[in-house]
Amino acid sequence: MTQFIRSFLLLLSFSLTGVMPAMATEEPKYALVEKQGSFEIRQYDAMIVAETTINGRAVNARNAGFQPLADYIFAKDRKGGSIAMTAPVTQTRREQIAMTAPVTQQASGDSWTISFIMPAEYTMASLPAPADPRVRLTPQPARRMAVVRFSGSGSTDEMERARLDLMKQITARGLTTRGEVVFAFYDPPWTLPMFRRNEVMIELVSR
Repeated sequence: MTQFIRSFLLLLSFSLTGVMPAMATEEPKYALVEKQGSFEIRQYDAMIVAETTINGRAVNARNAGFQPLADYIFAKDRKGGSIAMTAPVTQTRREQIAMTAPVTQQASGDSWTISFIMPAEYTMASLPAPADPRVRLTPQPARRMAVVRFSGSGSTDEMERARLDLMKQITARGLTTRGEVVFAFYDPPWTLPMFRRNEVMIELVSR
């Protein structure tokens, strides 16, 4: 059983036993600017994320990154109460790691940032500071994002197909992007892959 599944089971047990509120459904707020089939343009409000960066293959990094973030929101490594979990969990590719890294981190040469979005009620001042140095709180400004939804288990191949679909639609519309592609995963791992809501998105440069 992966750390990702163990953490979701822990979250479910908390919600069932009343230790914390039931699994949150809060999602980041946005205004829908345009929708054509599976392609959307959304204007997101500013938000704060708790994030950690993990080296390795995409799925392994997502699984490994989930644990320190879950520990942060469950207050396992810090003082204070739990923070309600929101959706989605996001994943963004970062720079390639150096060849001097340990063999266990050289399998793909990838580095990924895994993020939990903090509930909108919090500010940087009101959020508890992470005790784990791997976890950091990062404010994100309001952004306009191009988005494509896809289903599946979130495998590397599925992520790449979704990314290519997104970039194809962006090119066809003559849009300009900046930054890295962001993958968003909304459902727990026991959801059947065909019913999962996953998204791939990238920031648009305002015209």
